[in-house]
Amino acid sequence: MKKRFLALAAITISSQLCAQQDSLRTLDEVVITASKYPRKQSETGKVLTVITRRQIEENAGKTLAELLNTVPGTNIVGANSNLGTNLTTSIRGASAGNVLILIDGIPVNDPSVISNYFDLNFIALDQAARIEVLKGGQSTLYGSDAVAGVINIITQRAATGTRNVQATLAAGSYGTFRQDAGINGTAGKFTYTAGYSHLQSKGFSSAHDQTGNSNFDKDGIGQHSGNIRLGWQLSKRWQASVMGRLNYYKADLDAAAFTDERDYTVKNTQGQLGTGFTFTHASGKLHINYNFNYVERDYHDDSTYKSSPYVDFSKSNYIGRTHFAEVYNNWIWKDWELLAGADWRLQNTLQNYFSTGPFGPSISALNKQMNQTSPYASLVYKAVPRLHLEAGGRWNHHSEYGNNFTFNFNPAYQVSSTVKAYINLYTAFKAPTLYQLFDPYSGNADLKPEKAKVGEAGFEWKPVAGLRTRVTGFYRRTNNSIQYITIDPVNYISQYTNISRQDNYGVEAEASYQKGRWNIDANYTFTDGETRSRYDGTGAPLGKDTTYFNLYRIPRHLINLQVGYRVTKQLLIRASLRSVSPREEFIYGGSPEKLKAYALVDLFGEYRFNKKLRIFADFKNITDSKYVELRGYNTRGFNFMGGVAVQL
Repeated sequence: MKKRFLALAAITISSQLCAQQDSLRTLDEVVITASKYPRKQSETGKVLTVITRRQIEENAGKTLAELLNTVPGTNIVGANSNLGTNLTTSIRGASAGNVLILIDGIPVNDPSVISNYFDLNFIALDQAARIEVLKGGQSTLYGSDAVAGVINIITQRAATGTRNVQATLAAGSYGTFRQDAGINGTAGKFTYTAGYSHLQSKGFSSAHDQTGNSNFDKDGIGQHSGNIRLGWQLSKRWQASVMGRLNYYKADLDAAAFTDERDYTVKNTQGQLGTGFTFTHASGKLHINYNFNYVERDYHDDSTYKSSPYVDFSKSNYIGRTHFAEVYNNWIWKDWELLAGADWRLQNTLQNYFSTGPFGPSISALNKQMNQTSPYASLVYKAVPRLHLEAGGRWNHHSEYGNNFTFNFNPAYQVSSTVKAYINLYTAFKAPTLYQLFDPYSGNADLKPEKAKVGEAGFEWKPVAGLRTRVTGFYRRTNNSIQYITIDPVNYISQYTNISRQDNYGVEAEASYQKGRWNIDANYTFTDGETRSRYDGTGAPLGKDTTYFNLYRIPRHLINLQVGYRVTKQLLIRASLRSVSPREEFIYGGSPEKLKAYALVDLFGEYRFNKKLRIFADFKNITDSKYVELRGYNTRGFNFMGGVAVQL
């Protein structure tokens, strides 16, 4: 009860704080992700943050993960660690795999990963034209995994009647070099977009050397990313497109926390092929899409340097394949808007592991698949002035566990020209993953989906010209949470089981102020949560239902602040602060460890000679703060990226 009182108090106090993104600066901005078709943001109560192309350009020294970390309620663990570090995406305290990643509205994930999440390392920030972060349970429109929200990365497209060529060259700390190039344009009835990105970094030791004299080696990364999209205007009403994307990186790894490894590497590949058709009719559009996503992770340790006495050599390969097809149509009338559609998903994983050591060879394999079919619909009612009502539902059929249903209800009311209030109610689900269902050692074919009930309430307020604010309180309860538990301690047998209940709640307060040469953005997020289970976080039995804290690596209090000043029309200077409260780190077989609070200060500068040429410099962690994101692993000290960008 005390925690809920603190959350309520935080709503009152934090309503005076500031915000983060352009989405608040322009309440009538047209967005896609909230409804799967273009709508003004002022017409929906869903909580959505937009990162525009201009903002992406003004963060040219950052990675995608670093930029997403500035969004209220969003926390990418590993974003400030060595490049190539495994990234865990969390929104409002949700665990890995409960945030769905979309590329141009199409779900992408990795069925070979235990929690099915997608590796954000694959995506070069320069490939994005715009990013929309939609929070809350979005399973009605987007299906499994959209429990805490979705992140839609919208790639660059050709503008009608133009040809654009752009290139960026950048260099920085840790021997890091980045090159990006792209072209897009039109030729008659055809449109084309192509891009290429290359990243090379010598890096630093990912594992932390506790003694300071063990001579841990550097862990570098080399990455190549390419994409192409072609479009045709088949007729006045029909359009077609095809796309392809290939991303690859090779990274050096360490063995574990505080443990160096000099011969351990991973080669990660992601490929995507897709095609789509749209038909424009008098009331809206029909969309038909197909997409194939392929992810392969190949680990190799030839053990010329042995970090473990149990393994002389190891090689493992993990492949995840996803087929996704959808058809949906939207109709827009005077008082009503309707979206109706269906999608089909087939996921497959092929996994192999081999190792040798003093106890003989270890061999394991997994080759399984599952599919889901889901019709869904969403209806918007807007006949009453100032009131917008949205409701929808999805019926999902899963090849293993059967059926489940989700819904959403989203009323929003424009109280006045300066105030909008909203209440959002959702149910959402996360289907058990292939690994959780079929792993030969710990899988459980009887698993059911995790089911969440999500609530949001808040308001947007524009008290004076140039100032936008938004305050949102949120609550999420997840039942049937899948937990890895010990079922036979004598024989060391563990299994995934629907056993626990998780509650997360908190407040997001955000605002932005823009006047004259000044641009001030800030946001504050309070997040808390607990798990109720008969097993502790390590899977050991407790004997009875017990409640304990569940936000590992997630701060209770998180503040982002940016202050920008345009010295001249060409010169922009911006200072940024990120303040992170203490967090708890999960220790398997032991008690959680407290990670200290930290604050990072960055300084960014950009000079635009004209519309075609600009230079930039991004100085990060300028106070050289020593801090920890992941126990046993290093983070970046003072570092910088600087470069030049050309657009023709």
